[in-house]
Amino acid sequence: MHDLVPEHPASTKELARQGVSAVGCIAGGIGLFVLGALPPIIGIIAGAVVGVVGISALLSKDPDDRKPGLVVTVAGGLAILSKIGIIKPFAATFLGIGALGLLGLGIWNGIKFLKGLKSRG
Repeated sequence: MHDLVPEHPASTKELARQGVSAVGCIAGGIGLFVLGALPPIIGIIAGAVVGVVGISALLSKDPDDRKPGLVVTVAGGLAILSKIGIIKPFAATFLGIGALGLLGLGIWNGIKFLKGLKSRG
């Protein structure tokens, strides 16, 4: 029955969302790797800046900004924790897992975006 129903190409809105998500996730994953590789003092300062940016997004009136704001706030906190104290190895591990997860999600959305573009042409 699947052969009788043609597949509809992805909508422009859906393609745009996938493309933006792909770029954002890949950039975020690379950013987390960079945060994890920074020296301690610079890493703490950068983590604090990232955390403040995330908190400002959390306080936004737009509900679409809150989920990314939470992710950015947690990333900033993990960046700080990965540079100090006894939980340093655990926080650094979670920071790396988060970076790999964002990269994977970005690549997946990029593939879906490219397939959607192909189906339109």
